[in-house]
Amino acid sequence: MVTATEIFTRVDYGTAVRAVQDALADGLDPANDFARQVLPVANGQLLLMPTEAAHFVGIKVASVAPGNPALGRERIQGVYLLLDAATLTPLSLLDGAAITTLRTPAVSAAAADYLAPAAVDHLVVFGSGPQAWGHIEAMRAVRSIGRVTIVARDQSRAELFAARVTASGLPARVGRAADISSAQLIVCATTARTPLFDGALVPAECCVIAVGSHEADARELDSVLLARSQLVVEDAATARREAGDVIMALADGSIEPGDLVPLRDLAIGTVAAVEARPRVFKSTGMSWEDLVIATAVYRAGARPAG
Repeated sequence: MVTATEIFTRVDYGTAVRAVQDALADGLDPANDFARQVLPVANGQLLLMPTEAAHFVGIKVASVAPGNPALGRERIQGVYLLLDAATLTPLSLLDGAAITTLRTPAVSAAAADYLAPAAVDHLVVFGSGPQAWGHIEAMRAVRSIGRVTIVARDQSRAELFAARVTASGLPARVGRAADISSAQLIVCATTARTPLFDGALVPAECCVIAVGSHEADARELDSVLLARSQLVVEDAATARREAGDVIMALADGSIEPGDLVPLRDLAIGTVAAVEARPRVFKSTGMSWEDLVIATAVYRAGARPAG
């Protein structure tokens, strides 16, 4: 199996961002993707995420076990199987959690590259886990960032996380939700089920990325923010089915279905960022994203050394 270490050795965040953008620009349409299957089991969920492209087919099998951290194990685990599209011959087995850790920030940064201001002095990150770290690294691949504020429920973890970010060469401190009022870029990578901040405080020039929720009854963003923003999603039908932030804002009349802008439209240039109001990218995670990254990892490993 291709390990997490090898995955990140073969493909860095900058390469992953370009792979996502190139796939969308070259004709990949997320609307054609298979729907993710979420299966409840006694101690969590199983996620089945199959997809296909011209040359490869893939499926990720992941588990989400909320009780695992207390047992010293990862909350999300899994494997990714990559197959040849023509013969369905298995080609590679990859660490599924590492693929997720790489692709989620890469998709977010691909969107932020279209939506965020050219100058990002202040990045606010909600969360202190692997996705929070990955998003900081991925955003650094597309923007020069001046400083980072970390907002998290566990203050001790937040302090350690901020110290890690500072040690990487990017000034960071622990703050509070109200710090978003001076942000040009906000990342929400949490397990929250209710809004993290008051959407009225988000500056008009700001880009907001939300990745934590893929359930209909959970949200990180309030309807106030969505109502005043340009709202970009991976795929409109998927967002209406899985993105609680979107589902609840539709239900209360804050937004309409026609307000959802597919990410692909930004990649192919049919839609541009609206600079007069906040830009929100709400991600749920889709199977095509895993395949794009797994393909990049496989091809990088197949290239001759040097």
